[in-house]
This record gives sequence, C-alpha cells and structure tokens, in this order.
Amino acid sequence: MTLFSYKAIGADGAMVSGTLEADDINSAFASLSAKGLNIIDVGKADAVTAFLKRTLSPRKLKRTDVIEFSTNLGVMLKAGIPIVTALQDLHDSLDSKGLRDIVGDMKNQIESGTRFSDAMELHQDMFPGILVRLARVGEETGRLDKSLADVADHLQKMEDLSQSIKRAMTYPMFAIVTTTGALIFWLAYVLPKIMESIKGMGVKMPFITIMLLHISEFTQAYWFLIPLTPVLAVLTVKILKRNEKSRYFIDELKIRMPIIKLIVHNKLLALFSEQMRILVMSGITIDRCLGIVADVMGNEVFKKTALNLKESVSAGNTIADSLKPHKEFPQLVIRMVALGETSGQLEEQFGFLSGYYLKKLDDVSEKLGKIVEPLVITVIGVLFAIIVIGLMLPIYDLVSHFGKM
Repeated sequence: MTLFSYKAIGADGAMVSGTLEADDINSAFASLSAKGLNIIDVGKADAVTAFLKRTLSPRKLKRTDVIEFSTNLGVMLKAGIPIVTALQDLHDSLDSKGLRDIVGDMKNQIESGTRFSDAMELHQDMFPGILVRLARVGEETGRLDKSLADVADHLQKMEDLSQSIKRAMTYPMFAIVTTTGALIFWLAYVLPKIMESIKGMGVKMPFITIMLLHISEFTQAYWFLIPLTPVLAVLTVKILKRNEKSRYFIDELKIRMPIIKLIVHNKLLALFSEQMRILVMSGITIDRCLGIVADVMGNEVFKKTALNLKESVSAGNTIADSLKPHKEFPQLVIRMVALGETSGQLEEQFGFLSGYYLKKLDDVSEKLGKIVEPLVITVIGVLFAIIVIGLMLPIYDLVSHFGKM
C-alpha cells in the first residue's frame, strides 16, 4: 500500500488534512469521499512523512482489543440490538482511545448509509484483514453475529499462538543476554587486572594467553560492539528482506535451522491450518481461501506455496494432491486434508490440525529451556575453560621455573 497526503473540507465546513494508506490514488479518492469529505488535493506523501508515519504510528490495533470488540459486538447483535446502538454502547465502554475513535467513526458512517463492512474497510490499516473479509461474508449471509464470534475465536487462537512463541523465546533470550553480560564483565574488567599481574611476573606467555590478552584489550576498547552486534544483525536482515530473493532465502533458513525450525515451522503450520479453517467455515471458495492465506502467512516460502496450491486447485486438483509436492507440509497434513475432502468435513480437519500444531508449539515452548540449557552451559564451559587455561599456563610455567632453581 502507498501512503497519500490529502487536504479536504469536512461536513462542518472546516479544513482537514492528514494521511491515509491506499492501493492507488483512485482508492484514496474513494476512501475520502466515503467519509463525506470534499477533496481539495490528494497526492503521494513525501518520503519523510511516510517514514515517520510507518515508524511512529501503530500499524494495527492490539489483538486483544479487537477480540473484545468482535466478541461484544457479536453478542449484542445476536441479542437483537441494532448495530448503531451496539456501536454507541461499545464506544462509551472501550478503554482503547484508538479503537474508541474508530468505532465512533464507523457509527457515523453507518448512520449515513454505509454498510458495516465498508465502514470497517475505511480503517483496514488498523483491523486484521480477516475481520473485514468475514464481516462482509456475514452481511451477505445475514449472520454477521456468527461471523464476528468466529473471528473472535480465530483471533484468540492467534493470540495464544503469539503467547506460545513468546514463552518459547523467553529463556533462550535470557540465557544469551546474561551470558553475554558475564562475558563482557570478565573480559573488560576482571581479566585485564589478572593479565597485568601475569605480565609483571616477566614470564613468557603461551599463545592462548597472548590471545586472551588481545581479546581483553579489544573488549576494553570496543566493549559496546558486543551488544551492538545483534542490533546490526537485525538491521542487516531488515535491509536484506527488502529484496525478494534474499527475503525468500532468510524465510527458508528459518524453517530449516535446528531448534529455530521447531518454533517457526510449527507456528506456520498452525497459522495455515487455522486460517484455512476459519475461511472454509465462512463458505469462501478454496482458491480464494488460499489467495487470502498467502497474504497473511508472513513467510515467503509458505506464501509461494499457498499461491502454487491456489493455481493447482483452480486447475481442478484436490487440495491433498496439490499439497504432496511441497515438502513444507508433513504427511499428517496431507492425510487429514485428504480425509476432510473425502468426508466433506474439511473445516473439522483443519480445526484438528490447527489445535495439533498449537499444542505442539506449546510443548516446544515448555521444552525449549531444557533443549537450550545444555547448549548454553556447554558454550559457557568452553569459554571459561579457555580463560582458565590461558591464566593458569603462565602461572604453571612460573612455578616450574622456581622449582628448578
């Protein structure tokens, strides 16, 4: 999407200006007109404005806020409360100022004759895409309350998935940070004092001790480079991901690397299954489902695979047959999808796969500490063994020298 700047006159006659994201300038005009603005000027935002907007502005509402909004609105609509009244009640009770402002604007749009899904689409940069799409499906089927409840359930599963990943990464990150801190302290503060004493003894230092001395001097002078290295690594990855080929390579590496793949691969399989479940349940055709899933996977390998699946299914192949050539999907996925297509219960099978991989991710998050702990202990042990050996060898030589006198 492109960021556009605009100037317009509001319904109250006041001059308004701001920015909005749209696919092209025609879409920008349509969005502004739908808000009841009389447009004076629209154009692409300058580079500085676009950078600040994307850096400082929240890209999406908090998932927990959207879950609360969808759940409560679905319950009110199911109880027969008119949508304008329901939105007003939600507006008055929401804690999130950002969501409260959006709900107020949606209510005004609906009062002026706009459909709920169209009013929501005006804020598509803040809402999850799946919510906007299923709201439109709910309006077309007359079951908006059910669509909202389904989306809330889906987003809750995605929130559980996100929390599982955070739990999985907590211990490794803690271990790496504390180990790095201890290493910097030793190399920059403790080791130099000991090395000065050893140098004062006038003994010939072995290679390993000389190496430690140079490392210690470098750490004293450039200690800030150690914590800065992961920051530079992250920035490098971000820059590389602007290129399609390097982005694909990085994403493929994530699902191939030991330990990391336990988190990333299971997460992607859970996300694929859950997205397919909610979209199939809403009655969207399989080829459209796969097209939507491709946009939300967040991984170039799975995105390309989903698009290939879409082409294969559109050509008349079954989903299971289309999955077989792709090594990203285990045999369990292929078997369950084939069973779902045969029995007409594809939604249930995707639901089972979603639950299975979410549970697997939970298990990984619980066991990851036990997997990483031996590696961390081994690395720490090797590092400090090298330090101890480097310190003890010249002392041993000195003692041996005095012993011969």
